[in-house]
Amino acid sequence: MMNNLIKTFVLAALLLPANILFAQNTERPRIIGLAHVSIKVSDINKARAYYGTFLGYDEAFTYYNKDSSVSVAFFKVNDRQYIEITPTLQPKEVERLGHFCFQTDDAEKMRMYLSAKGITVPEKLLVGRDRNLHFTVMDPDSHKVEFVQVLPGSDHFINKGKHNTDKRVSDRLLHTGITVKDAKKADGFYKDILGFVEFWRGGYADTINWINMRLPDCTDYIEYMLYPGEITPVNLHSAHHISLMVPDLQKSIELLSERTNGKNLGAPKVGINKRWLLNMYDPDGTRTELMEPHTVK
Repeated sequence: MMNNLIKTFVLAALLLPANILFAQNTERPRIIGLAHVSIKVSDINKARAYYGTFLGYDEAFTYYNKDSSVSVAFFKVNDRQYIEITPTLQPKEVERLGHFCFQTDDAEKMRMYLSAKGITVPEKLLVGRDRNLHFTVMDPDSHKVEFVQVLPGSDHFINKGKHNTDKRVSDRLLHTGITVKDAKKADGFYKDILGFVEFWRGGYADTINWINMRLPDCTDYIEYMLYPGEITPVNLHSAHHISLMVPDLQKSIELLSERTNGKNLGAPKVGINKRWLLNMYDPDGTRTELMEPHTVK
């Protein structure tokens, strides 16, 4: 009787689909951090003036189209993080967020892991112009989520230690905000599959408007911007944003004021999360948030 049971279990295991066996026996590769956020702009020179001259980031490397126009420009925040700018925004286009990217230590293992969890993945990894391995999937809200593995000899690798200018308003890309219609569906991807951890939620009155989800292997995070109803263009412009951490917001304001020729930057405020913050906008209306790391006492 026991031998027959053992044979039954062995046969059942052999008949399991390969992806189910893989999911059961393979751990998720590490997610090292938020690598970059890609922002679509309408005018590359205006974007350079904002992200380069105003925010103080070096344009570490740039790729060009066949007609010599800019295809994509990388503004370096630190040795691990970049702001990626693509001059692809069309005149009537509302969406300015191109994609956001997580760095992993094993892109192929991540691709297979996500496939085993039922996520649609490309058939193979791609090698980008930066000479890194990467692939892209869609989250439940149709955001493009890229995973990259930085390789020796790639542009990101050879630029380590370079372009870390003192002109930077911040040396840390803290989080990116994304629109979410259903937090439970988003959790199914970010929490249940990728291992993100909720560490804060808040909103106005009795409503939850924001949920912060920390990456599993670092302190970077994404912010759910909850819009269960229709997401208007105005909502979208404010919701999709990048957040840069600054140790002293007042000093940052003084630094940026010198670069605006006295123009008003807007008023700093204490957010719902009890941190000092300042909202600014690039020439196309994409929000940049400066935020202190500690709560107000």
